[in-house]
Formats: sequence, C-alpha cells, structure tokens
Amino acid sequence: MLLQKRKITVIPGDGIGPEVMAAALEVVAASGVSIEPEICEAGAKTFARGIESGVPSETVESIENTKVVLKGPLETPIGYGNKSANVTLRTLFETFANLRPVRELPGVHTPFTGRNLDIVIVRENVEDLYTGIEYMQTPGVAQALKIISRTGCEKIVELAFEFAVAAGRKSVHCATKANILKLTEGMLQHTFEEIAPSYPTIKARHILIDNCAHQLAMRPEQFDVIVTTNMNGDILSDLTSGLTGGLGFAPSANIGSDVAIFEAVHGSAPDIAGKNVANPTALILSAAMMLRHIGEGKAAGDIEQAVLVTLESGVRSGDMPGYAKPYKTTEFAAAVISNLGKLSGTKATRDFEAVKLPPRTTEVAAVDVATRKVTGVDVFIESTLQPQELGDELTAALDGTTFLLHAITNRGNTVYPVGERAVTLVDQYRCRFMAKDRGTDLGDPEILSLLTRIGESSRWMHVEKLQLFDGEDGFSRTAKS
Repeated sequence: MLLQKRKITVIPGDGIGPEVMAAALEVVAASGVSIEPEICEAGAKTFARGIESGVPSETVESIENTKVVLKGPLETPIGYGNKSANVTLRTLFETFANLRPVRELPGVHTPFTGRNLDIVIVRENVEDLYTGIEYMQTPGVAQALKIISRTGCEKIVELAFEFAVAAGRKSVHCATKANILKLTEGMLQHTFEEIAPSYPTIKARHILIDNCAHQLAMRPEQFDVIVTTNMNGDILSDLTSGLTGGLGFAPSANIGSDVAIFEAVHGSAPDIAGKNVANPTALILSAAMMLRHIGEGKAAGDIEQAVLVTLESGVRSGDMPGYAKPYKTTEFAAAVISNLGKLSGTKATRDFEAVKLPPRTTEVAAVDVATRKVTGVDVFIESTLQPQELGDELTAALDGTTFLLHAITNRGNTVYPVGERAVTLVDQYRCRFMAKDRGTDLGDPEILSLLTRIGESSRWMHVEKLQLFDGEDGFSRTAKS
C-alpha cells in the first residue's frame, strides 16, 4: 500500500529562488519523506501582473488547503509602491512568530569561530511598525504608527518559552526598548515578566535592545533564545546570521496557529540568477525545519546532519571566500544527498518535542478594566508659527471651554510653555489639552467643539484621546506632565 503524499505549497520565488528551491526539494525527496509540492507564484511576476499584494488568489487557496509553505526569496519594492509579498503572506495567515536559528557551522569561518554559537531569535511577526500604517501629516513630516497588543505579546512570549522547552534550551532573553517606548515596548517587557514564572526551568531575563546588540557583538555565546518585537527582531536576526556565516546559511520559520511558512531569508540575488552558483544551505535547512514541523523529525535531523557532514568534508559554496573551485548549487545538493545517514563529528542533533501553539480564535481580544476616563486630548497641528505665538492663539481659542492648553511639543521636544530651547522646529506641533477639572470625564461633544475652535485658526490633522485605565495613564507624559 502506497503512503499518501503530504501536500505542501511551494513558492520558488524570484532570482536564485528556483535554483535553491530545486536543490532543497531534491534533498527532501532523498531523505525518504513523501511530499507532493503544489508549485505556486508570488513576488515579482505577480506584481508585474498588477496584483498589488504580490500574492495571487490561487496561491492563497493552496496555502489554505496545505497549511505548510516552503518559499524561496521574493523581490520587494523598496521605498515606494506595493507592500512586501512576504509581509502580505505573514499577515494574511497570521504567522505571528518568526524563528531564526543560527549555529556555528564547520568550515564556515567567522571572527566567532570556536565559540560554539547556537542562538534562536523569536521575533513577533505581524505587529509593530510592520503594520505599515503611515501618514504624511504635513508635506515635510511623516508619521508611522507602532501597534503593539497585549494579545500579540502573550502569543510571542508563550511561544518563545514553549520553543525553549521543546528544544531543551536553558534561557530566554526578552529584548526591548522599554526605557524609551514605555507603553509599546514596555508592554512586551511586562508581559514577559508576568509569563516567565510559569516556566520555572527556563532562566528568564529582560535586556534593553541596544545592550543586546552590544552583547551579541562582544559575547554572543551567553545567549540561547531571544524574544523581541518585529522591527528589533528583523535587525537582530540578520545580525546573528552574520555571526555564523551570513544569510546564505540562515534558515527561517514563520509560525502561526494554522499555517507555517518556511523560507530562506536571503535576497533573490538577481545578479547571479541562472548561473547555478547560489548557496542552497539556507533553504535546505529551512526545509528541515518544515519536516520537523509536520512530524518528520528523523528526516529533519538526517538532513541537518548531512549538511554538517558536507561542510566538514570540505565542500564549499560560492559565497564562502577563499576557495578556488566552489561547488555549484546542484553539486552542493548532490553532496548533501550523498551524506544522508552520516553523523557529524562536531555537532549533535538536538532532540525536539512538539511545540505547543495557541489555537486560532475568532473572538475580539480585549483587556478588561474597571474604570476608564478621558482626561484630555493631544491634537496635532500644522503651523509655521513660533511656539509662543501658537500657544497664545490656542489659549485664546479655549476661552469659555473646559480645556487648558497644557503643553506643545515639536519633534518630541516640549517647546511651550518652557520658553526658549535650541530645537530645530518643523511645521508639526503636538498640542496637549487637559480638562480644567482633572476629575472630568470628557465626552465626544466637548472634544469635537474643541477641534472646531482650533480649526478656525489652525490646520489640525490628527487627534488622540488621553485616557486613564483603572486610574493609570494610558499615554506618555510630556516634560511638563
């Protein structure tokens, strides 16, 4: 009786993608796992067809059916035009966690060779600045919204600890910029500190992201698992890949409750596309991560060991300098296949348990509070007036209202009423209005009336309510607060 093949969605990608994908699929087939690839499209060709997301409907349908994707590199417009197809895929299927393991590899010489690096970055994958919510507030001032949710923090922190347990890891660092971004980055820190006691066998420590980057350059061997926000994780994961040889050796997994996407994180390298010289290691190791995810742990371990044995034997790819005759893409894959079943003399295969994933829910997540109150508003105003002039104008507009002008900031600096400051001004001011009676719960009619008054003399473009939740400020303070 023939075993039923496991269907997976395969997106070869752009540039060198089809070449490294062919190599990875050959290695998977040689490992003895029976899969049925559904070849789909995304990226440059899709954008060229006018599909703004970069992901056509037939690809979405395939992923909805298979739940597992092996993906090559996709080209992304930079600085203009369409959103990244990679981000579209992660968001569409809520692959909320990105796992980026890096490990010292035999024969891949770096300044850190011999220090036995073995680090995993667990990156929140759908929130933060990667929501891509941006506005031009004035012709010369842009704004981006950094979205961090309690639910997103809980999911990524719990996955980091669950992964650490499943992989036999000893510690988890949480890297944030909570000293500056106290509400957004601070939410991840506080969530981490609340959840950590539930995993008593794992050493938990918070670290500031800048210090984390510094320590990774100085003493990276101290780290085991690092969990962090989306932007920070994007940067740190490329940094750690550089410690162990570069993106050509860096596998990656995007994990969600329903769908998982496994990919090489390097670029499409169009300058070498079609030349059979690309390093397929990253995608081969990503394929091994995929096999482990679908329950083929033995095959995954065999592939990882075969890659190590191949490197130990002196086989080198074109991105490893110093070798006169590096192996071509197809030759490298053939060498890995020839070493299946052999064990590395330097690195053992880690024992993995299944990682517990949170179930998908359609409910709207909310944090319950006993009391809430609106105590003021921040109004963003476009103006070329000097701070004192703007302050006088706004104060006059408040006559007869329940508001006081509390402070005005420019580029984050308080410029009114503190007097002269050496600040280069731009035409976007954040003006904080507070209720005269701090016990007042401001209603929408009062706020709308305020905006109407402001609009008679100034151009406003954005407003934020200043709320108290259970008596605690739900907003950052100004220097005068």
